[in-house]
This record gives sequence, structure tokens and C-alpha cells, in this order.
Amino acid sequence: MTEQLRLMAVHAHPDDESSKGAATMAKYVSEGVEVLVATCTGGERGSILNPKLQGDKYIEEHIHEVRAKEMDEAREILGVKQAWLGFVDSGLPEGDPLPPLPEGCFALQDVDEAAGALVKLIREFRPHVITTYDENGGYPHPDHIMTHKISMVAFEAAGDPDKYPGTGEPWQPQKLYYNQGFNRPRTVALHEALLARGLESPYGEWLERWKSIQKRERNLTTYVPCSDFFEIRDKALIAHRTQIDPDGGWFRVPMEIQKEVWPTEEYELARSLVDTTLPEDDLFAGIRNN
Repeated sequence: MTEQLRLMAVHAHPDDESSKGAATMAKYVSEGVEVLVATCTGGERGSILNPKLQGDKYIEEHIHEVRAKEMDEAREILGVKQAWLGFVDSGLPEGDPLPPLPEGCFALQDVDEAAGALVKLIREFRPHVITTYDENGGYPHPDHIMTHKISMVAFEAAGDPDKYPGTGEPWQPQKLYYNQGFNRPRTVALHEALLARGLESPYGEWLERWKSIQKRERNLTTYVPCSDFFEIRDKALIAHRTQIDPDGGWFRVPMEIQKEVWPTEEYELARSLVDTTLPEDDLFAGIRNN
């Protein structure tokens, strides 16, 4: 393949791009791949999760602008491009029974209509590969599930000249993946490695919780070696300072253990229009040589 490769990562909120597949994106950027993050919402209903910033009235009153600036910083660190799809954060409903979602939010949009914004972006950027979330959203946040829904519609429709007229020339991506970085094999491997070294593991509660949940194992098809970019991933994640505590659980596993025990990020191949052999170590497997 002679033209420049292009990767689009579709995410629900600012910060998702830095916690899911960030090292993969940085790796591909270093290789000359053009990478675009499509952010569905502004994250304006997200809580301030960093305890050091909780109670800051300016942040509370300007959360949309603050999170946009955080996204700009993370984008620069990762070396990617980024585009907002312009939907409004749905928030994470809590309580029993769950309260209704707020009027006008992303998760309440008509799926086919909402997918039009993503189709337009796909036709403009012309990605060969798209990454998104699985049908559970990775975790059941309504915006993550909606991100999955519009990604699936847009992947199938972007190459069809009869679909979404007026949104640009048709373009058919070749592969679509689900992010599966928070998988059980990785978690178990890191947990056991920490205990074997006499260190405390942050994953004990995760593993106990998984035991009580009847959750099907995902089919991990693609392991992208990207440990040289773990530091860039962490730096981008810390840029989302309203969401991430730099002294929190995200960073409790020493970097040298991460690189030694689990030096990849994982994906599940959901759609492919090219021949490939599983397992893969490259999101562009089957594309580079066509």
C-alpha cells in the first residue's frame, strides 16, 4: 500500500482516548500513521474525579471549557488530531431505580441520525481502520454504549453512496476493532506479578468483582506491542487532571513491571473486509500489503 495509513479512534468523552489505546495511537503516530480521535461528547456532565480539584468552583462552573483544554493538551502529547462530534454528555445515572437520562443528551439521540455526524467525519478523514467500544461500551455508561451503536452504523454506511447524502464522497474503512485493554488476562498477569514481587496489587477487588459477574470472555484477537509508549500514554492521561489523580490507582503498577509482564494493548476484531490471520500484532494487518 503506497498511500499514508489512517486510523480513527472513536471515543465517548475527553480522557477516554488517553485511557484506552493511547500507547497504540502514539506508536502509530511515530511510524507516520495519521491518527484522528473522534470525541462524541464534551464530557460536560462528568464528575471531578481528582480529589485534589474537588470543590474548585471555577472548574465546576466551567467544566466544559476545562475539559476541552485538557483534551487539547492530551492531543498534543499523543501527536494525534482530534475532532468533536458535538453531542451533549449524558452523565452516568446512579440510584435505584435509575433516574431518566437528561433531555437532549447523546444517549437519547436517534442512532441513525447521530451516526450521520460520524459518517461525515469518516468521509472527510478516510480512515483505513476504526477503533471503538463493544456492545457493552467497555463498561455500561450510556454514552459508551451509544458510541458503539453509531460506530457500527457509520462503518457500514460510510462507503454506501446511497446513505447520508450531502456528507461527502463515500469511503469504506477496511477494519473495525473494539478496545479491550481492560481484559481479564492482563489484569491477572499484572496482579500475580505484583504479588510475586511482594508488592500490593490494586487489582484484587477487580478480580473478586469479576468472579461475581457472569461476564463472557471477550475474544482478544490483536495484541499491539507498544510498551515504548506507555510513558506517553500516562502523560496524556494525567493531562485530564479533572478526571485523573496522578497519585491514584491508574499508576500503582511500576512501569518496569508493566513493560515486562504485559507490553501490549489489546483489541477485538469486529469487522474486516480484508484477509488477515489471527492473532494479529498490527491493526493494519491485511491492509499494508494490499
